[in-house]
Amino acid sequence: MDVQTETHSIPPGSRVAVIGSGIAGLASAYLLARRHRVTLYEAAPYAGGHTHTVDVELDGLTHPVDTGFLVFNDRTYPNLIALFDELDVASHESDMTFSVSLDHGRLEWAGTNLNTVFAQRQNLLSPSFLGMLRDIVRFNSTAERHLEAASASGYSVGDLLTAGRYGDPFRQNYLLPMAAAIWSCASADVLRFPAATFLRFCLNHALLQVNRRPRWKTVAGGAREYVRRIVATLDDVRTSERVVTVRRERGSVHVATQTGCERFDAAILATHAPDSLRMLADPDPDERHILGAIRYQPNVAWLHTDPTLLPRRERIWSAWNYLSTHGADGMRPVCVSYLINRLQPLPFKRPVIVTLNPSRPPSPETVLKRFDYDHPLLDSAAVAAQSRLPSIQRARRTWFAGAWTGYGFHEDGLKSALRIARDFGVEPSWSVR
Repeated sequence: MDVQTETHSIPPGSRVAVIGSGIAGLASAYLLARRHRVTLYEAAPYAGGHTHTVDVELDGLTHPVDTGFLVFNDRTYPNLIALFDELDVASHESDMTFSVSLDHGRLEWAGTNLNTVFAQRQNLLSPSFLGMLRDIVRFNSTAERHLEAASASGYSVGDLLTAGRYGDPFRQNYLLPMAAAIWSCASADVLRFPAATFLRFCLNHALLQVNRRPRWKTVAGGAREYVRRIVATLDDVRTSERVVTVRRERGSVHVATQTGCERFDAAILATHAPDSLRMLADPDPDERHILGAIRYQPNVAWLHTDPTLLPRRERIWSAWNYLSTHGADGMRPVCVSYLINRLQPLPFKRPVIVTLNPSRPPSPETVLKRFDYDHPLLDSAAVAAQSRLPSIQRARRTWFAGAWTGYGFHEDGLKSALRIARDFGVEPSWSVR
């Protein structure tokens, strides 16, 4: 049952174009189709965006494997869970362990237990490693105090680490690898994140505590199951149809693709912010400023079975494995290997791995697929632009949606769709504000 809210400018039965079929576009189309005539455009040959499940065949067995969106949890994804319940999407328990492997195994550790923390026994007597552990305890225990100070001052993660006198081992061997793995970006970018936003995310996701952590889950049958269920409810889904321009005229929006141009009563641009800006034929200064402030990190993802792109010590193999060497600038580019066997219930004995930005490609005979993804960078310009986004929503019958409006994750994309749906007079009874 839906709660109906009044929207004077977009009456029921209006034609609405939704551009982009990631979680924000899919959810927007799914919700608005209850009261409006929706057309969903997607440039790729499949719907889903970063939700990209592929069938992997190994050793005579075939099984779906997720390569983009992988996991969600029972605490910080309330709307996604409610949506999955409505769609009757099942899930499995998942594993969210994390390891760090630096400079080809020179330093390796994982936080699973004491055996993996001290996977290299010499670290039991290493002043720098023990100092890192002390800094971890100190950082976690003072995070809420840091958040208050950061909210008042507006300083960055780099400023926070300097002010707190956190050692280089803590930075390079723990905090920056963890954050770089979460946001799929280089450690230099993490240092520029607003400290308040970073700390708020970590506290909300219980990343800085040992007990009462959220339970992580993965979609049974692959995340494409929720995509299929949403697409099945829509009457007009156009994959492999790239939108070239969106032109606003008085009382209407004209959407042009390679095959023609159609008139709509409203449009939702649920694409990456730079793509949305490029589509607009006539962006105003506010749209240019807000959408232009969101930067993205391009990442190459390899789906493969090459175990040499996991830590050297098998005892620390985890669900998320940060692997890196120093870059030319002294900072570490992001390289993360997701061990899918730990994240999803796969029938394969061989390790199935998704690696972002490896320093070298997997061995050719182990490669299953290659993908290109872009992830938003949560720097101070992005956070400022997010706060100004409401000022351009609804202007000239256009709205903007995407995970980039929040922390960059599935729940954020869905929440952006829910906010827009309310403008159109639709709010599902399960939504959590």
